[in-house]
Amino acid sequence: MATYASTIAPFCLGELLAATDDSTLQHLAGGKPASAEQLILTRRMRLLRPFLPAPCGHLVDFGCGNGAQTLVLAEACERVTGVDVNPNFLAAFEAEIEGRQWQERAAGVLLADGRIPLDDGVADVVTSFTVLEHVPDEQAALVEMRRVMKPGGRQILSVPNRWRVMEALGCDLPLLPWNRVPLVSWWPKKLHDRWARARIYRLREIEKMVTVAGFHVEHRFRMTAPMDMIGNETLRRWVRASLFRPDRAAVPFQATENFVVAVRNT
Repeated sequence: MATYASTIAPFCLGELLAATDDSTLQHLAGGKPASAEQLILTRRMRLLRPFLPAPCGHLVDFGCGNGAQTLVLAEACERVTGVDVNPNFLAAFEAEIEGRQWQERAAGVLLADGRIPLDDGVADVVTSFTVLEHVPDEQAALVEMRRVMKPGGRQILSVPNRWRVMEALGCDLPLLPWNRVPLVSWWPKKLHDRWARARIYRLREIEKMVTVAGFHVEHRFRMTAPMDMIGNETLRRWVRASLFRPDRAAVPFQATENFVVAVRNT
């Protein structure tokens, strides 16, 4: 696949990802970006590549983190804008951009008060991977994604799957120093949200939220857990070669993320 010269612009979200006074969300924590060597990046890319327009013009990655996924996306797009709240992640993103020595790039960091610092209708595609579960107002974030998207533009969004076995960020349970407790994500939503550090979603829940925000959902599927967090290499290879081999999960408990692919309503 041809690689285009890319313009990369990382920004900072500001209040969209700021703290909230909602007591049910008091345990929300910031996300942890993936590393360049992790399978999750290539697994996502294999799943979403068929949904990228050809050619792919301007792609906005909402919650880009350190840019590891954004830079993979950049290989298929003419221009990529990364948006995030964490200046340390954005610094790492900028350093990686410099190392790649692309011909065209913009590396400024801008703090926005509740808005993505882009004009209306500038993006052909907006992506967001496991970010929505951290923001205080999910619908406001979805509306902002829609605002910067061209009419008919495409959204590719993933959120944590409710039926996964382990909480990715853990939970703050009383009397338990170990926060990675199995099956907490299966608890009733109110109980889960009281203790967990991030939200989780059924596939139909995220589809409804995206629809309410002004999108038409074209595709929905679950991504198989990449099992990147297994420290033992032999065990990790065995698990990936067996139950967690395909990119799309056949049953809900195999999945780590729920995906929706949607088009902005005009």
